Amino acid sequence: MKRFAFSQLQSWKKKEIRKPLIIRGARQVGKTWLMKSFGKAEFASVLYVNFEEQKQLQKLFINDYNISRILLALQVESGVQPVANETLIILDEIQEAEGGITSLKYFNENAPEYHIIAAGSYLGISMHKKASFPVGKVEFLDLYPMSFEEYILAMNENALADLLEKRDWPLISTFKNKYIDLLKQYYFVGGMPEAVKSFVKNKNFHSVRKIQINLLKAYANDFSKHAPTAIVLRIKMVWNSIPAQLSKENRKFIFGLIKKGSRAKEYELAFEWLIDSGLIHKVNRISKPAMPLSAYKDIGAFKVFMLDVGLLGAMAKLDVKSLILGNAIFEEFKGSLTEQYVYQQLKENQDLDICYWSQETSKGEIDFVIQKLNTVIPTEVKAAENLQAKSLKAFNKKYQPKLSVRTSLSDYREEDWLTNVPLYSISNYFK
Repeated sequence: MKRFAFSQLQSWKKKEIRKPLIIRGARQVGKTWLMKSFGKAEFASVLYVNFEEQKQLQKLFINDYNISRILLALQVESGVQPVANETLIILDEIQEAEGGITSLKYFNENAPEYHIIAAGSYLGISMHKKASFPVGKVEFLDLYPMSFEEYILAMNENALADLLEKRDWPLISTFKNKYIDLLKQYYFVGGMPEAVKSFVKNKNFHSVRKIQINLLKAYANDFSKHAPTAIVLRIKMVWNSIPAQLSKENRKFIFGLIKKGSRAKEYELAFEWLIDSGLIHKVNRISKPAMPLSAYKDIGAFKVFMLDVGLLGAMAKLDVKSLILGNAIFEEFKGSLTEQYVYQQLKENQDLDICYWSQETSKGEIDFVIQKLNTVIPTEVKAAENLQAKSLKAFNKKYQPKLSVRTSLSDYREEDWLTNVPLYSISNYFK
């Protein structure tokens, strides 16, 4: 399966001044597969070690950071002799080795001729407190679930993906029904690589849902295994409340939906743990759509999105008939799935700052306000072909942005004050 992050790895390889690369991501988003595939395609050999599985290596960095000694130990364990500029050295689950992340500083300073990629979960990297972090000595690549375009490619619909890439709007409109069918599938399957691989092979929604449920169970087990005991219950309560939070018309996170009388302060650590693990993303409200958006964020008002749209559907117990046939159950929840889907596609572009806007005294709300370079772009999300954009029109009248976007199932078109972008091409539009 094609991952667009592959080209980022190729660019990293070609750099004259190259630092060790850390790939971060939630569990099961495909970090290991990506590293191994890259190594196989781009290098003469691959030296792979996994510090979670190969426990005898977990104390490799305790005594010193002598690179020659470390390379010899990696060679003995893997059976692969590392050759400068020819071997990709993969240090998987590096957070499990004490001093492992710190060692990357010494690879950078004393052995820059070696290509080093390390990987770990967001949680493992962010919680690395046993030794100093190699600030300025490493590069980062964040990996997320597969995007809708990557899903289209996995389904062998290369020509449809090519049209999106070229923004050939007339032809995209011609094949609109194909894109919508694939989009409905993606709402159910999502972008977790194991779920996508299963669906590509078997076209069985039931098998996909089993995989998703097992992933959710694995994440829940991580709560008890890795989180401080004092906040495990609160982590579970926040996590379990997300479908209900997103199903509201106003998707601002309400603590009272977790537990009656709940206060924000009680759940701060639980939120931070889930964010650090990569399982949820927080999108803050802004008080004013001005540059930079970060200066106008309201830290007390936010929405929460999940890692993946397919996992959200699994948590909400949305069955495939509801989704594909579009019955009443899906009609009530599809706005939540659509907003989750759009956020997920936008998040793939790491150059975007994503917020939302609402008025304090009325129902007016803009689903996303996006900062791209020096432009602030209000973006309204519509689940179907609803062309009304009352909130966006009022926002536009008040703030007069250079560009306003509505994304829906309608075809692409530009109006005087508004551009309508089909949902199935939203990620390409913001590239």
